[in-house]
Amino acid sequence: MKWLAAALVLVLAGCHQAGPEAASTASTAVETPAPQGPKRHVLAIGDSLFAGYGLASPELAYPARLQAALRARGVNADVANASVSGDTTADGAARLGFSLDGQAVKPDLVLICLGGNDMLRGLPPTATRANMEAMLTELDRRHIPVVLMGMLAAPNLGVDYARAFDAVWPGLARRHHAVLVPFFLSSVMARGDLRQADHMHPTPAGVEAIVSGTLPVVMGALKRAG
Repeated sequence: MKWLAAALVLVLAGCHQAGPEAASTASTAVETPAPQGPKRHVLAIGDSLFAGYGLASPELAYPARLQAALRARGVNADVANASVSGDTTADGAARLGFSLDGQAVKPDLVLICLGGNDMLRGLPPTATRANMEAMLTELDRRHIPVVLMGMLAAPNLGVDYARAFDAVWPGLARRHHAVLVPFFLSSVMARGDLRQADHMHPTPAGVEAIVSGTLPVVMGALKRAG
């Protein structure tokens, strides 16, 4: 796990640049029956892990595959992807209001996956926490519940940095009563076949594994939001 986590520092450096050649692995999409019930609007805001870096199309990215999985289970979900590769938490905080205001309907739930690029740039965990705090405070003000996709620091950044960085997500989840996924990449970190050649970003099959791992949490959050 240590060397896999350390790969994050090397990989996220290219997230703000043009992506690598599209992955050729076919998506393991499942058949989706007609969803039932009222429409549930979800907004996903994040970095390359939500944007679908290295995948053949946005339809293979986590938000689109999450939408398919929710619909396959009868949840009439519409997951909008407002993610940008290379974004830091400061970038996310700066455009959160714009992203929310740009939705035709107020989201029932917001998913946030940010922080990896803060670590890459060596930004202080206090700054990461402050930016995420600003986002959650704004979402609290708008009465929109949140699922936080947690991140972990690469071990080569030192014990003190890792301790402070890793504590950002659980601390904010408690403070703002947000739902927490402790580590967004946990389903793929021990599986080289589920990661692209950069050893970090998931393949289409890896995205499906992450969706399977996080789906119960998102469904539970939507149920409480409803």
